[in-house]
Amino acid sequence: MKRRIIEIDENKCNGCGACAAACHEGAIAMVDGKAQLMRDDYCDGLGDCLPTCPTGAITFVEREAAAYDEQAVMENKQRKMRKEGMTLPCGCPGSQSRNIQREAAPAAEAPRAEQASRLSQWPVQIKLVPVNAPYFDGARLLIAADCTAYASEALKSKLEGKGVRVTLCDLTVTDLSYAVTSAFYCGKLVLACSTYDGGLFPPMKAFLDHLQTKGFRNRRIGLMENGSWAPAAARLMRAELEKMKELRLCETEVSLRGALNQTSEAQMDALVAELCAE
Repeated sequence: MKRRIIEIDENKCNGCGACAAACHEGAIAMVDGKAQLMRDDYCDGLGDCLPTCPTGAITFVEREAAAYDEQAVMENKQRKMRKEGMTLPCGCPGSQSRNIQREAAPAAEAPRAEQASRLSQWPVQIKLVPVNAPYFDGARLLIAADCTAYASEALKSKLEGKGVRVTLCDLTVTDLSYAVTSAFYCGKLVLACSTYDGGLFPPMKAFLDHLQTKGFRNRRIGLMENGSWAPAAARLMRAELEKMKELRLCETEVSLRGALNQTSEAQMDALVAELCAE
């Protein structure tokens, strides 16, 4: 098939390796001190590598190339993670993935100031987390959020109270490739976002653009928005999701105005009920 794909000018390449580091799909590798496109089917044509090249050695071309293969990319990432032993190069024990066993939460919620920690996984910065870490096992729902941290944690707690395995992904610190891969692992997704200059917060926009490019489909989606006045993020996210196929959006939307209140708590409870109904 003829499609857009990157092309690397070997004569301009200075061997810095910035493009290989920026390529989330692993399509670029350094060979004999020069960057090379190793497999056409690993290149999604989005060009995350282009702005990182200091010499302008990378450009887009239209040519015959194998179609982008999302499954092959995911399998390649998993092989690399297993090969690297799931730890950072320094071998620091604090980087190892592990579950934290805690006693079940009491039936009656304690006052917020007295609540015990509910942290059940490490690391907590998702960009350090391999997508096949043990606490992803059996996860049914992913919460992808940017500037809605407190509300997202509250929603996660309510869902877990219903027995749902939930993964929370903070898009402001997440490596985009991990966030996108995690979305494909779960059957349900909640998008929590604020507005930015009249549009979506940039990390969420980039996340949705990648999902669309990679053919994200056949999922149940919930929406949560945040804004000091007249929040519009849910409407903007819905417009982006309508570009994708076979997505089923929940009727309930959670709308925050800076903090949770009785109204938004009720909306959150209704969203939890919808997500748990299937």
